[in-house]
Amino acid sequence: MNETKQKIISVALDLFSQYGFSAVSIRDICKAVDIRESSVYYHFKNKQAILDELLQHFESTATGLMSRLEQELTSVQKDSEGNLFEKTCDCFFEEYLMDEYCNKMIRLLSIEHFNSDEIRQKYDYWVLDKPLNFQTKVFSLLMEAGVIEKADSRYLAVKFYAPIFLFMQRWLLSGTLTEDRKQIFRENAYGHINHFFDETGGL
Repeated sequence: MNETKQKIISVALDLFSQYGFSAVSIRDICKAVDIRESSVYYHFKNKQAILDELLQHFESTATGLMSRLEQELTSVQKDSEGNLFEKTCDCFFEEYLMDEYCNKMIRLLSIEHFNSDEIRQKYDYWVLDKPLNFQTKVFSLLMEAGVIEKADSRYLAVKFYAPIFLFMQRWLLSGTLTEDRKQIFRENAYGHINHFFDETGGL
């Protein structure tokens, strides 16, 4: 990708994820990149086109990650479900929630889902529905393998994910994403996971 175009996208994402799409102008982006407005319009028709490209790349990235996790579910051996759960959590936390690019995109979705039906649908899908559906599958697999007792897998997914979502909002989507905040999230998230499985008698 052209270097100037990449800078525009990168800076736009920084600004959108801090202030929201609506609050940032083309002029703001130009000032941050230190280019003329004509340079932006050479690469993008308008500000919406920048957002569209960001969303397209994010959905491609997130789809690739979730496909990889789905493949783990289909290939796992029955004696390694506990390791599978740890691996999927590590991947979801480190490569999705705490990945610099994905984190900024989730912040952007979190801000703009109040202002756009299209963004709200993407927010619901990638932040709520997709994680819950995946975790429901994981719990079903763990129950089939006898790792945890039989229960409503969807209920377990909600019970498991709700605190993770809370910790995500508190430590990963509020304020600057620092290594200290990441570590606090890890401590809270994995502490919750250990307590969750102590209660369910699994892993």
